Amino acid sequence: MSEFQLKKKSLVGDLYISADEKGITSISWTKGNSPYLKTKDEQTIQGKLIKQASSQLDDYFSGKRKVFDLKLNLKGTDFQKKVWNQLLKIPYGKTVCYLDVATKIKNPKAVRAVGGANNKNPISIIVPCHRVIGKNSSLTGYGGGLAIKKKLLDLESH
Repeated sequence: MSEFQLKKKSLVGDLYISADEKGITSISWTKGNSPYLKTKDEQTIQGKLIKQASSQLDDYFSGKRKVFDLKLNLKGTDFQKKVWNQLLKIPYGKTVCYLDVATKIKNPKAVRAVGGANNKNPISIIVPCHRVIGKNSSLTGYGGGLAIKKKLLDLESH
């Protein structure tokens, strides 16, 4: 299964969007190992998925989009996928704590494991791990850094 990526400029810096035939596999701040999408590849399934993600991210950053409608291919353990699917249910502009997520997946003692799954989220922004904060409303770790997490939460608060 081939995978391609696209480097995209955004409000929060350069993002690298990757996809395979099944869906978006990664949105991150670091370049992956997949080859860059070339013009001739834009008509492939991966090219269409990446272009769709890029367009929806533009809409999100401009305040026009509050819900993403993308085909995702989440790659991780069963537990991680359960956490990430729960994150997808957090509404735009809302925040929850790690205990809330652990409780929703019916494993309230797994707060640290939820944090670990958040840390491994391969599809930043779309799978909104930035909406998970500390129990005392503090900003906690984020793959793009706390300044970007704050910027995303500020964007969603308007």
